[in-house]
Amino acid sequence: MILQVVVDISHSDVDRAFDYLGEDVPIGSRVSVEFGKKRLIGFVIGKKQFSEFSQLKEAIYLDTPISSEQLELMYFLRKAYNLRYIDILRLFVPAKLRDERDPEYTRIFLNADPSAPLEDLLEKVGQRAEKQAEALKYLAANSGQYLSVMNAKFGVAAVNALRQKGVVVESAVHDRQTPLNTLKKQDKRVELNADQRTAVEKIVNGKGVFLLHGVTGSGKTEVYECVIERMLSLGKTAIMLVPEISLTPQVLGLFRARFGDSVAILHSGLNASERYDEWKRLKSGEAKIAIGARSAIFAPLENIGAIIIDEEHDASYLSESNPRYDTKSVAKFRAHLNGAALVLGSATPDMESYLKASEGEYTLLTLPNRISKYSLPEMEVVDMVQEFRSGNRSMFSLTLKEAIEETLCRGEQAMLFLNRRGFASFIRCKECGYIAKCEDCDISLTYHKEDNELKCHYCGKRYHAITKCPNCGSTEIRQGKVGTERVVEELKKLCPNAKILRMDNDTTQSKDAYFKILSSFSAHEADILVGTQMIAKGHDFPNVTLVGILEADAALYFSDYRSSERTFQLITQVAGRAGRADKKGRVILQTYAPRHYVFRFGRTYDYLGFWKKEINTRMVTKFPPYTKIVRMLFTSEDEQDVVDATKSAYREVSELERKCGKFVYLGAARSPVTKMNGLIRYQVMMRVVPEQYAALIGDIYAIADGNRPKKGSVFVEVNPQSLI
Repeated sequence: MILQVVVDISHSDVDRAFDYLGEDVPIGSRVSVEFGKKRLIGFVIGKKQFSEFSQLKEAIYLDTPISSEQLELMYFLRKAYNLRYIDILRLFVPAKLRDERDPEYTRIFLNADPSAPLEDLLEKVGQRAEKQAEALKYLAANSGQYLSVMNAKFGVAAVNALRQKGVVVESAVHDRQTPLNTLKKQDKRVELNADQRTAVEKIVNGKGVFLLHGVTGSGKTEVYECVIERMLSLGKTAIMLVPEISLTPQVLGLFRARFGDSVAILHSGLNASERYDEWKRLKSGEAKIAIGARSAIFAPLENIGAIIIDEEHDASYLSESNPRYDTKSVAKFRAHLNGAALVLGSATPDMESYLKASEGEYTLLTLPNRISKYSLPEMEVVDMVQEFRSGNRSMFSLTLKEAIEETLCRGEQAMLFLNRRGFASFIRCKECGYIAKCEDCDISLTYHKEDNELKCHYCGKRYHAITKCPNCGSTEIRQGKVGTERVVEELKKLCPNAKILRMDNDTTQSKDAYFKILSSFSAHEADILVGTQMIAKGHDFPNVTLVGILEADAALYFSDYRSSERTFQLITQVAGRAGRADKKGRVILQTYAPRHYVFRFGRTYDYLGFWKKEINTRMVTKFPPYTKIVRMLFTSEDEQDVVDATKSAYREVSELERKCGKFVYLGAARSPVTKMNGLIRYQVMMRVVPEQYAALIGDIYAIADGNRPKKGSVFVEVNPQSLI
């Protein structure tokens, strides 16, 4: 049999199947092959009887980790996103399966020899060997123990003596890694209200895509759990996606309490052993529910009954590094293959999702009310221009200061949101205007006071803090926009006795750091939580009654057609963290543009009013969802190399436009951030109507592939979340 094998090398030159001799193994099998002078892992994606090549090498069968459904998904991803075979296949298997060695980590387990009475074994050990006898009694009383534990408890010499005397039996045991095994949650089932019951029944008994539009705190999670419970009762499986890794502990705790060991977790924050063990439980059918961030959409489940994407509007569901894909598109494909229900849940749905629901392509389900006795918290908009004019130079308005003090006096908690980490987002010389920038990226450096460093938030490079301008020598160095670290410092002055936690990318670098911070705050070990958008979504803290939103208008001035939508989504999501239990919530939003329509609709949580205005603007200006933005991004260390590639691609795209009809927009230029990670960046940007897109995208991918810079790379993005 001739096996068509994709080898585990991510390079365009080997992006095809190679012929090998082998047994008639299933498609999707993992094999060991000789490739060049190396031994590599490969994956069988096809079989045939004959090959045009002679003297084929042999493929050695290992196992079959990839299903036929996943192979269909592979071809879909390859066509839709122009991805390499191996980059897709790697999404389906854990890292431990990319090695020929046994992926299961095993430990030696010792037990007292069960074939003889303990008295006989002790006699064999000898009366004078007290330590050995103590260890043997411990093994008998505890039904065995790991060798490493015994060595630590009784000493290597004593344990080895027992092994040599033949009074213990040894076995190799796989030590399963259980992520977040300290989570403790109670299964708090509640009586569904009429809206929730209607949503569950329509999802379970319906088909296609459902948009669950529910205000924050309306009980969407309970709907998800009930839908999954019904699917499990029908012998089906389910996938539950959340936008942030920081949200997985809360959801995992709720689901473990209800579904026990049927739940597995998959996300990039797990170590290799944890990810393998969770993947294997899903693959074997031991676990039937996969929970995680976007990568969990590739969970090795079969007979899927429901795929749920919570906070479906979130930008994190679009992968913007290789391999690039849109999680919602992948979910739709898998749901279609399995005849499953796809549920998109949000308090602030994506503009395109709500448009499709309004036009009947999706089924719209609404949860208009909170399940707690209090309605959505009152939102107060504070004009920071007036605060400044009245002499308040603080980052906190007088209203927010008083509210924080009152909240702490009542023994309640507060959350302060700022969508910027660090101490200050740029350093500028007041004399000459110099701004400190990264040498490898065309990006201003952020000052971090705790480390007294300047950091690039794009490539991670660090620099010494400056005390004088390297351009003019002036010591008049000014710190720019405020970051979360600065907020914490100012809060400590305002509330010296308060315990404050900070949650952003800098404080969540270590494994499970996000879990520890959220657990600590949930246990009321801190009074105030300061954070970026990772605190904005999904978290449920019953004692939080105050939410402060600082610089709410900051995102409005980004040169991005989504800036108003993102601002509305963020303030609505953050505001929803307040008053979720039996205490009334309050939200104070600080802005320098209080009359902007985003805040007019936001203060009353009027999503529909905002959507109508924003979707009309998109239609008039011909931005998504009424068009598709397609960007070819060229990168190289050599500027002339990237310029030549960009010009050549632009000429070919212009010719394509002449054949297929005028685009809404076509242009080529430097990228807004011209240098990043030491690479020069140029782009060809297109805006096309959806009808054109379907006919053009294959040709656009071909043009990109044919114009790769000699010393660099090119990739195509569709409706990218960031246009920098």
